[in-house]
Amino acid sequence: MNQLRSYDPASGALVWEGPIADAAAVDAALERAHAAFPGWAALPVAARVEAVQRYKAVLEARKDAVAEVIARETGKPLWETRAELASMIGKIGISIAGQAERAGEKRSDMPFGQAVLRHRPHGVMAVLGPFNFPGHLPNGHIVPALLAGNTVVFKPSEMTPATGQAMADAWFEAGLPEGVFQIVHGARATGEALVAGHIDGLLFTGSAGAGAHFRRIFADRPDVILALELGGNNPLVVWDGDLDEVASVVVQSSFITTGQRCSCARRLIVPDDDFGAALVDAVAALADRITVGAWNETPEPWIGPLISERAAEAAAERYDELVARGARVVRPFGGIEGRSSAFVTPGILDVTGVDVPDEEVFAPIVQVTRVPDFDAAIAAANATRFGLSAGLVSADDGLWDRFVLESRAGVVNRNRPTTGAAGSMPFGGLGDSGNHRPSAYYAADYCAYPVASFEAADAQGNSAALNGKLLGKLGG
Repeated sequence: MNQLRSYDPASGALVWEGPIADAAAVDAALERAHAAFPGWAALPVAARVEAVQRYKAVLEARKDAVAEVIARETGKPLWETRAELASMIGKIGISIAGQAERAGEKRSDMPFGQAVLRHRPHGVMAVLGPFNFPGHLPNGHIVPALLAGNTVVFKPSEMTPATGQAMADAWFEAGLPEGVFQIVHGARATGEALVAGHIDGLLFTGSAGAGAHFRRIFADRPDVILALELGGNNPLVVWDGDLDEVASVVVQSSFITTGQRCSCARRLIVPDDDFGAALVDAVAALADRITVGAWNETPEPWIGPLISERAAEAAAERYDELVARGARVVRPFGGIEGRSSAFVTPGILDVTGVDVPDEEVFAPIVQVTRVPDFDAAIAAANATRFGLSAGLVSADDGLWDRFVLESRAGVVNRNRPTTGAAGSMPFGGLGDSGNHRPSAYYAADYCAYPVASFEAADAQGNSAALNGKLLGKLGG
């Protein structure tokens, strides 16, 4: 049987290997999921909550070990993977609250009895996970899906199978019934088999290109719920403020997680004046101080390598293309001598007046555009087919009122990094960044569908009402 392997991008060391699920194995997993669905969906919500709470307890007991697995497999520093585990654990309570509020049961008294709103699960959910937050992001689909009564077949990214397996082991330890949660490992062929199989929903976090592909292939499958959490070419408009504080917002927005967050700022929009010029200089100076290193180095670095050497090569190709188009290099993007080529230094390019593609570069590269006024800043911010996150740095309340009203994005922050988001709020975008089904607290919306009922204890009163109307018409 073919084997899947993952490697530490910092050292090249083997992290995990295991069998690849072929199409037959995927179909078998889906059959088991369908067989398990009726019994799981029929359980009281309280029983499913109890199972999810057991999963939370396992995660808490294993959090240090799982954080290390994520660090080894993604290259992210331990401080960040520990935060990822904390988010995974915190997701349990948030999802339980979201299920109760957004997908619970409501009853209203009526003259004939009651009007009842219930929510029912869709069936078998396929979850495809990304590599950048290989625990937190699929966890945000899986937990609410199971709470709603769905069964799940999960394929983690082929770059991070060890993390996916660690999650699966935690679910198995929590004692779910057979077939309720399953994991299948593999690359594109495994994912294609899962997507083409008998599923009732696809919950996906990944690139806009993959999302567009899924939109096309599911165009004739309206019975399948499709929740897409995709990337963005996100703008950050910086208009005024203390240079040190503002530069900190820009660096955190653009370069955290080595630029591998879908909500990272890719475009920095500043006024074409002395403040804008001083800001770019301050950002460059702060970027020069960023520590880059392996996950297990002391002292801990702020960022690690990109997910792979191939990812670094692809980012370098995009960077070279921008420079060839006329972008002015403020700080070069490139490798680090003596390190794996997955390690890179953050890059800053001034693209004012340059025709650049409206594409997400999933790496620590930010493109600066200088504009003459705030109208032009808003126009530049919205000049994208994406719509995930956007930010404004300004103390001017009037500018914020305009920006939050006119920005086309699902997450719009003020004086905070574009990467800031809360699990207790919705997270998602529009355009090529999603399909209007935000995750986080709103995940309960796409994990169940509403059922409206009029209910009476018996059929008394219906004939009298009907006959009265008929007789009234005949008598008229």
